[in-house]
Amino acid sequence: MTESRPAEPHHVDAARAAPEPAELRVWGIPGLPEIGTGDHLPRLIADAARSAGVEPGDILAVTSKIVSKAENRIVRADDREQAITDETVRVVATRPRADGGTTRIVENRLGLVMAAAGVDASNTADGTVLLLPLDPDASAAAIRAAVEACVGAPVGVIITDTAGRAWREGQTDMAIGSSGVRLLDDLRGSRDAAGKLLEVTAPAVGDEIAAAADLVKGKASGIPVAAVRGLAGLLDDDAPGARSLVRPLDDDMFAQGSKEAWDEGYRAGFSAHAPEDRDRVEE
Repeated sequence: MTESRPAEPHHVDAARAAPEPAELRVWGIPGLPEIGTGDHLPRLIADAARSAGVEPGDILAVTSKIVSKAENRIVRADDREQAITDETVRVVATRPRADGGTTRIVENRLGLVMAAAGVDASNTADGTVLLLPLDPDASAAAIRAAVEACVGAPVGVIITDTAGRAWREGQTDMAIGSSGVRLLDDLRGSRDAAGKLLEVTAPAVGDEIAAAADLVKGKASGIPVAAVRGLAGLLDDDAPGARSLVRPLDDDMFAQGSKEAWDEGYRAGFSAHAPEDRDRVEE
């Protein structure tokens, strides 16, 4: 009779079964002076980045406010509402406020849908407001070139701004400009850990980086630039800028506020009635 033998132990490749967790480091970059019109912002950021230990493979997140100041996007505006109107391309939704004013959600010149068109009255002199940069992607490219010349290539740069989100309270930072960074980690066509095909998964990693950076920049800390380390795999010379994240209007399922959509539907239905039916509707 053949002697039974215990089964050989099943050896698991530990590297495959438990891959090393990703590690991310995010820190604020000190040393920047108060930025004013005409300052050479790319050089100032490059010098501060070198002093803060930025290395090739890092990504910088730069608050749009200092870009606007350096690029003279400061306008006199005793009435901020007029500046919002001037920057508006399309009104999405309006709501009256308790103070008698009106909150406006609009599409601005950059294609971004934001409250107040991104016009900012904070951290600027009384009687002035800040507009968003004219071309945040170009601004990011100029900063990136200066930083790479200073610390070595590659690095990525994201220009950030604060916005609210549909369905959610509060605000978070998002990418409105970028250079050298893949902003969407498009996983469509790949498979998850269970082998299932991913059909729509495309994390907005550019916005996630912007939000993470805001945790160390803050709104009143005087630290307008942060560095992110651990995401070198997202660096890509050929990556499109942040304008690529703007959803085309035809694909936007929420192109109007609920009240505006209802009003438009009502008007369309009303105008479709025959004159005799319309008289009854009016009654």
